[in-house]
Amino acid sequence: MKKILLVEDDAALAMGTEYALKAEGYTVLHAENLAAARSLLWGNGGKIVDIILLDVMLPDGNGFDFIKELREKDRITPVIFLTAVGDEVNIIQGLDSGADDYVTKPYRVRELLSRIAAVLRRQDIMKAGLSENGSDKGIIIFGSHKIDINAFRLYKGDSIVECTVAEFRLLKELVEHPGQVITRSILMSSLYETGDNFIDDNTLSVYMKRLRDKLGEDAELIETVRGVGYRYIHKQ
Repeated sequence: MKKILLVEDDAALAMGTEYALKAEGYTVLHAENLAAARSLLWGNGGKIVDIILLDVMLPDGNGFDFIKELREKDRITPVIFLTAVGDEVNIIQGLDSGADDYVTKPYRVRELLSRIAAVLRRQDIMKAGLSENGSDKGIIIFGSHKIDINAFRLYKGDSIVECTVAEFRLLKELVEHPGQVITRSILMSSLYETGDNFIDDNTLSVYMKRLRDKLGEDAELIETVRGVGYRYIHKQ
């Protein structure tokens, strides 16, 4: 049974969300502020959770600062931001800070459940270390980087390059099909595995920009095919 940490100070919204999540079979831990979230995660008898639903604005701080703190301790647990602001700047800030997805409030319960299910499926796939290209020990060389499929990690030399599960999934999809143009719709489906109902071109562009920034000079190996998608240029 998957365990969710819900960090939300709106009592009515938290109660309704918790009810819906439990009805879907999830175990839910609720924190009304960041102090309570820290206690649940890192206090005595700290809990291990499968995913965190994190409100952006909380009484004792904001979700952007908290996720930076989280990523220093935990690079793996996925985070979905719950934000009342749907403008592009806040969405980009949320994704850049290490979140895997976002939902704009007031959200539809069905949409939230779909996003949670999609993120958890991506996480399970990464943990299973699935690799369709049959690379030895799940290792793929990407320029000066190394992709460890089994550990779902990206390396530059011996150093880990911090990236979210969504970013890793996007890169993996490209490098496993060298020379092929992967359409934007296929990439979106790969990220969410629920079709493109809850992701738009802007979000995919944000993921790609963030991934390219992290790849540095190797970003040139990902070619933009205008109006279609992207292609990994494999160099022997």
